[in-house]
Amino acid sequence: MLGIDRRLVQNFDWPLFGLILTIVGVGVVNLASATHDDRWISPELYRQLLAISLGGVGMLVVVAIDYRHFERLAIPIFLVSLALLVATLIFAPVTRGSRSWLFGGSLQPSEVAKLALILMLARFFHRNPARDMHALPSLLQLGMIIVLPVGLIVMQGDAGMALLTLFIACTFLVFVRIPWGAWLGIALTGVLGLVTLWMFALAPYQRSRILDVIDPGRDPLASGYQAIQSRIAVGSGGLLGSGYMEGTQTQLRFLPTQHTDFAFSVLGEEWGFVGSTFVLMLYVALMLWGLMVARSAKDGFGGLLAVGVVAVIFWPATLNIAMVLGLAPVIGVALPLLSYGGSAIVITLVSLGLLLNVSMRRYVF
Repeated sequence: MLGIDRRLVQNFDWPLFGLILTIVGVGVVNLASATHDDRWISPELYRQLLAISLGGVGMLVVVAIDYRHFERLAIPIFLVSLALLVATLIFAPVTRGSRSWLFGGSLQPSEVAKLALILMLARFFHRNPARDMHALPSLLQLGMIIVLPVGLIVMQGDAGMALLTLFIACTFLVFVRIPWGAWLGIALTGVLGLVTLWMFALAPYQRSRILDVIDPGRDPLASGYQAIQSRIAVGSGGLLGSGYMEGTQTQLRFLPTQHTDFAFSVLGEEWGFVGSTFVLMLYVALMLWGLMVARSAKDGFGGLLAVGVVAVIFWPATLNIAMVLGLAPVIGVALPLLSYGGSAIVITLVSLGLLLNVSMRRYVF
């Protein structure tokens, strides 16, 4: 199971691995500036380097195991992730209005749930051909797979992560043939879910952040403060930026959570339009490469798994950058591989390990 023959080494996807390393490297450099102080290394940067090391080990372990084994492991992993989400509701303390962390803030189970969900959905769609999607039991099973983790995350009070998890799940629907009647049911369920979320799940400050997108100046010193400061930081970067560790918004700490949710603001201020565009192109290249891996996968499970990993990068990157630019509400979604966050970067690296796994086994069966 763990054996790696010479053919796997020869088929290792070095371009994909290089893209991952480059984005991680940019994230480390950016975090060093965002958390810069008089110390040689900030606590946040130190913890991030530890998380990257742990995630790197996890990536290597995942790469060593033939990805087809994960089809059998999908249900146990999914059940464990649900158990962790339930444990979070019971034991986790309330932090910033939500219960999201276990073990003293060292584990965010909703991140684990994202990985478990893509494994479970890849397994489900691989074992349920399009012709079977007309059947009500299959549609109900699909709904339960999606609703259980999303619902538990909503109950935690983390609306941003719940929305992100839902988007990742819906990505699979684009790549499989589903009857139009089922699409109508999905659309109606989505609208009903959004209305329910607005009326019963969102806290007043979360509703204010959504309204701030429509009218950014409605509450500039409270709910709109982060979005306004973020736009100032990005705008002040201009074409070439103010220089590394020279951004006033960053170094004077005008921007809250600049090392987590607003890491891209730091990048935009210090490296400008040119540097920001370069990093965006790295993300685009990573996702396009992932789709190429999905297209060339030797079996349906591998292809769907690769699509899921691309979704794990695409949706948080899109939501985070839109949030930074004031095009989306501030919902607490981090930029993959670049923002500070232990659980997030470990799970993202492990997920990318699955993508490398599918890629290097395209020719080895």
